[in-house]
Parts: sequence; C-alpha cells; structure tokens
Amino acid sequence: MSLSAGCPRCAAPVTETANGWVCLEHADIEPLWRPAEVTYEAFADHLHRSRAVPSYLPWPLSPGWSVSDFAVVGSDPERARATMTCASGPSALDGPVDVLVVTEEAGTGLGARIAGTAHQDPGPEIGAGPPVVKVRLDTKVVPLWAVSTNPGPDLAGREQDRSVLAGEAHGRWLWLVLRPASALLLLREEWILRDASRSGPSLVELPFGGPAPTW
Repeated sequence: MSLSAGCPRCAAPVTETANGWVCLEHADIEPLWRPAEVTYEAFADHLHRSRAVPSYLPWPLSPGWSVSDFAVVGSDPERARATMTCASGPSALDGPVDVLVVTEEAGTGLGARIAGTAHQDPGPEIGAGPPVVKVRLDTKVVPLWAVSTNPGPDLAGREQDRSVLAGEAHGRWLWLVLRPASALLLLREEWILRDASRSGPSLVELPFGGPAPTW
C-alpha cells in the first residue's frame, strides 16, 4: 500500500484494532493516510480513499511547482472527513514556498495541527471584519480570514514562519497555510483552487515530488 496510517491530530504512533484505529495520545481516531513517497500512483490511492471529500490544489500550478504532499482522514472512502494537499515551488520574493490546503469536517483537527493553532477548529476570528482574501472553488467564491497561530508560549514563533487563513466552504472548514508567512502576498483576489479528483486527463501531467513539508 502506498499510504501509511497516522493520527490526524498528532505524530504519536497508531495501531489498528478489531474496533478501529487507536492513537497513543488521542485514543479512538479516524486514521490519517499519508504517502511514504509522493508519486502519481500514491495520489491515485489518495483520491480513491477520499471520494467523499474534494482534494483542492492551487490551479494552475506555476512553472517549477509540484505536488509535494497530500493526506486524507477516514476509514471509509465514502465517509472521509478531511483532505490535505501541498503545492511547493519557488517565488521571486520568498524563495521556496509551501501552500497547504485542508478541507475538513468540524472537529477533525488536521487543519489545526498543520496550522499550529491551539483549537481544533478556526474559532471566532472567522467572520470578524472583512476577509483577507477570497478564493474561488469552481463557481463558488469563498472568503478567508486570518487565524492566529501564536496563542501561547508553547507555539511561540509560529506567526513568523507561516500565514494561516480559514473560512467555510460546502459545509466544511477550508484552511490555507502558507510558508513562509510572507508568501501570503502571493494570494490574489479570487485565487483558484480546483478539486484534483475532477481534473481528468490533466491530472496525469501534474508534477509530483520535492521535499515534503513538516507538520
């Protein structure tokens, strides 16, 4: 199998039991499936496991950019709870950049883990004042707000190495995590995110690989 199981909320070991998956830190969980190696074949496995949830990628990918990571949360492909994709590449101002996109059911915790926030869901900052930017999912325009990633001393420094935006789309949380933090300037009004499962033949042309982000 090209994907291995983990916990969506932390990096602790997980085990499969007769009743499902168990995390050393979080007890019963829905497993997180992530590739050992980022390849087209592993991404096809990812899309099979995530049939119930879209896998959004920035579209189109700029020259020199590639899909460097992806993950899905769920035991049953028809009831998956979350997906994550990461596109990585160079920028003139910031050097190497990672753009991580998470869409998830409330309470899953994957977006919070990747963003480095203290709470499982984005919180009261969503909807407070005007959005920072809007992205386009097909014909839907989704506003996104900035989410603080430095609520206490345990997470000190997170606001300097990443920018985190979040909003709601199709009844799920949508997170955008950009590293470094200054990469936020790459976003332009109505930036396009496309569900990779609907990309058809163009999916074969996507470049895969490069250093996977740490989270």
